[in-house]
Amino acid sequence: MSKQKSKKEYDFKAAKELFEEYLEKGKKKTEIILPKDTVKINDLNRKEAINRIHNLTDELIRMILTTGKPSIQLPSRTSSNIIWDKKNDLLLLGKQIMEKHFHSLTSVVDITRLIKVLEIVYNLLTEDIHTSKRDVFYNDVKLFGKQDASDKCIEDVATMLYTTRNSTRVIANPRGGCVGRLRIRDKNDIIDLETLGSGTWPISPYLDQIEVLESDAEFILVIEKNAVMMRLTEDRFWRKYPCILLTAQGVGNVATRMFLKRINKELNLPTFTLVDSDPYGHYIHSVYLRGSKRLSYETPFLATPNIKLLGVLTKDLDEYNIPKIARLPMKPLDVKRAKDMLKEDFVKNNKKWEQDIKLALKDKVKAEIQALSTHGFKFITEEYLPKKLSTGDWI
Repeated sequence: MSKQKSKKEYDFKAAKELFEEYLEKGKKKTEIILPKDTVKINDLNRKEAINRIHNLTDELIRMILTTGKPSIQLPSRTSSNIIWDKKNDLLLLGKQIMEKHFHSLTSVVDITRLIKVLEIVYNLLTEDIHTSKRDVFYNDVKLFGKQDASDKCIEDVATMLYTTRNSTRVIANPRGGCVGRLRIRDKNDIIDLETLGSGTWPISPYLDQIEVLESDAEFILVIEKNAVMMRLTEDRFWRKYPCILLTAQGVGNVATRMFLKRINKELNLPTFTLVDSDPYGHYIHSVYLRGSKRLSYETPFLATPNIKLLGVLTKDLDEYNIPKIARLPMKPLDVKRAKDMLKEDFVKNNKKWEQDIKLALKDKVKAEIQALSTHGFKFITEEYLPKKLSTGDWI
């Protein structure tokens, strides 16, 4: 197929009606109302977070003076307390409560770690600074033993304050990147994400300092693989097809998901994922779509419920004539993950999604996004994405 014919057949204007319909549906949506049996989390400013810590410590002191047996209550983050909210299509934290006691010998280390992290968070808030999860661990290596322990305490502190981890001023290392038709303000600096040379803007974990200024993009595309992001960046894909490109280089981290949520909401744009054609790719899409179980208490601030799975779908492997040599056999872990996905209520409720995963299990094959390059390195930017976008071929 010649380039001229390709441009004519896959003219981006053919997708505008689909996008306008998509946007109109988005405008009719009201603010998310959480079910009564789920926990409400607030994205607190510095003063509000400090006040909650004061109230928590005042209550602990009261218990010490009255009963001598202080304890801390916080929402349980066990799998049995994670609820799929069908109406909003989100994974949320239920209202089951767990209690941590100070007077039990078995809980001494656990409680000491928790209070240490609470102290660190309080100092960060009072000094109006941020730190990384790794820095928290190194604040007392002997106490925490390993970073998994300090990471768990960070999440416990956020849940017992009923706030987002971002509000605690403890941030993860930046891993995501963004480029395209978007201008932002980072403190006093204006950054045009369309003029970054050959690179991308590293998505800042300091999201409380980022302001979205303007964009003339018509959609947002979230890409699983950094190598594919580089391919689209080199082709300046956003110039011909006005868009914003994001990648988290794998499963979406907190900063990338929170930034995506913000631009999706503020710009009111159709949003899509481009992931590998395998069960893990489907899982990555699900995390952007309705949140992760581990961070279900933050889902309203991280999930993008109107995001669509653009590709690479299992059915695309045949429809785009991906050669057998570029397809990989599923491993036992892939099969297990696919079967686990099919057990999820949010997959059962989406027949097209369910069918695509079942097709993958039937064929026992998977493929990376780069398998599209068997038709040429520009196939993804000149053929695959334009056709998928112009025909509305997404889940």
